[in-house]
Amino acid sequence: MPAGLDSQRLDAVFQSRPDILQGIQKAADTPARVALFNNIANFVYEQINRAEPASKRRRVDEGPTNGFKATNTNEAAPNTAPKSYGIGNAADEEVLLEIKEISVSVPQRKKYDLCFTANHLYARAPNTTAPVEGIIYAWEDIGTSVVARQAQNKADPSSPEYAFYLPVPEKTQVQHNYVLFPRGTCLPTKTSPEKEALVFTVPSTPPKQGTIGGPRANAASAVSDTYRALFDWALTTHLSSAGNRAEIVAADPSKFHSLVRQPHRPNEKAVHVKAFRGSKDGYLFFLPNGIFYGFKKPIVFLPIDRIVAVSYTSVLQRTFNIVVEVFTEGDATEEIEFGMLDQEDYGGIDESYVKRHGLQDRSMAEQRKAKMELTENLKAKKGGADAEADANGDHDDLLRNCTIIWPV
Repeated sequence: MPAGLDSQRLDAVFQSRPDILQGIQKAADTPARVALFNNIANFVYEQINRAEPASKRRRVDEGPTNGFKATNTNEAAPNTAPKSYGIGNAADEEVLLEIKEISVSVPQRKKYDLCFTANHLYARAPNTTAPVEGIIYAWEDIGTSVVARQAQNKADPSSPEYAFYLPVPEKTQVQHNYVLFPRGTCLPTKTSPEKEALVFTVPSTPPKQGTIGGPRANAASAVSDTYRALFDWALTTHLSSAGNRAEIVAADPSKFHSLVRQPHRPNEKAVHVKAFRGSKDGYLFFLPNGIFYGFKKPIVFLPIDRIVAVSYTSVLQRTFNIVVEVFTEGDATEEIEFGMLDQEDYGGIDESYVKRHGLQDRSMAEQRKAKMELTENLKAKKGGADAEADANGDHDDLLRNCTIIWPV
């Protein structure tokens, strides 16, 4: 077979159709076609071997642990495998793709191997087999449809998930962070969060030889010219398999960039603005779908549809503060202040972002909120209809399997 084709998976799927196999071998003459045929084979294989529909699976794990709570203590770990909400236990699933030596910074700062299974993404220490407690994420919790979550009563439908690909500021070498927010983790909380986002860093260089493993390694290698191409493919492929259409949002310098010159890369436009939240320094990214602040814990994302208004305080000769008021629960709001922004960026933030999105006008907030609630209500109705249809289907199945005994 041509290099890169997953011969084992293709043979398993099309063993009864050698004519199709021969056609694939002849047509797989480009990396894009190789990746396409591998994806088709993986999808068909999963459909054939899936035990039951995802909508009828039930959570079997016991106990309160859901795989999101970070554990930074030095206590000995229990002998039981880490558990997670969702479909099954991550430790029991086959690792379909493994990408080694990835620098994770949140929830824990360490190099890990990232493992992709049918239902989970998790980290594990090199040369081990168990997932790291606190770095286990069910695909259905990252960008899953509101309908599915409402049907399972597992989450607040007003808390969608987000995924980002953002440059690491103030680095001589180009690096980017992938940021994945599980449900309900993007807004700041006054208590220690039980869930944390996942942040890991990738360089601009291609992946090293031998760092990609698992049954899907051949398919991954076909799209591994860069780490971005590799992870974009891996994340979107597995998220799509879980029924998620979440977009990986990247910063676009044509829509917003800082006017402050970067000393380490002077010819490159910075898409971030340095700011403080309390005593902690960080960076603001003004993105198409909201305002992101990172990369020190706790990282924050303020979706545009939750922003009530943006205002400015402490406007001085060289710096100013920005205050973002957001909806939290119901009609309750909270103000989040970022300080010590450079005055050079005031015009760009105010004209290119705040006014362009209508964030300076509180009256527009009701429209944004109404639009968000309308979308959620429509999805809730659809979720209820799907759940009712599923229940009716179960009832019909029961009737079909019953034996009726008439009295004599």
